[in-house]
Amino acid sequence: MRIPRIFTHQALVSNSTLSLAEPQSHYLSKVLRMQAGRELILFNGEGGEYAAEISAVHKKHVDVHIKEFSAENRQSHLQLELAIGVSRGERMDWVLQKATELGATKIIPLITERTEVKLTGERADKKMEHWQQIIISACEQCQRNLLPELSEPANYSDWVTQCNSELKFVLHHRDSKGLPKEKTTQSVALLIGPEGGLDEHEIAQAVASGFSPLTLGPRVLRTETAPVAAISLVQYLWGDF
Repeated sequence: MRIPRIFTHQALVSNSTLSLAEPQSHYLSKVLRMQAGRELILFNGEGGEYAAEISAVHKKHVDVHIKEFSAENRQSHLQLELAIGVSRGERMDWVLQKATELGATKIIPLITERTEVKLTGERADKKMEHWQQIIISACEQCQRNLLPELSEPANYSDWVTQCNSELKFVLHHRDSKGLPKEKTTQSVALLIGPEGGLDEHEIAQAVASGFSPLTLGPRVLRTETAPVAAISLVQYLWGDF
């Protein structure tokens, strides 16, 4: 039987009892219908994970007994930064989920010339909360214990000029350059546009800021497909694949 992994914002200490917050308690007791004695794993994003056991199920909360700690994080040694133009609908959710599973350490939503999603005020706050939950759920599934950092949506020009990764690539299907396999690195930044891609001015600005053009084969990839392909290749060359 699969042991569920649960993220919590609460402090975790071995050999202690904890009443889980309402969302986690509801998921365990109402969705999974777990009872006292069932095992689970808890993590809070501070590193490592804790074996735990449900000690009591109440109407509105679940008590758990926290047991031994494991320092395993399943974290790639490569610092991998993904900056991607904000896209519509579920495309952005897909990118966040897969980037987390594939080991990205930082994700920056970018506002570009062709970004059609408007993020201001309360809508921006709700969107950030939604994206953060996508990342948490992906970490629960893929067994990561350190959440990738999710930055506030950034202006394209500001981020491009400030990025300081050792290797920086801007995906550009109108070029023909691939990844420099002979190089070694500890940090990589990938820059990917929204639907419709980056415009010529944005590509030129990225190149002027030290980004190398990168093409992933002869076919044009969708904005949600390109990050999966690019991150996989980068992890294979310099990460933990």
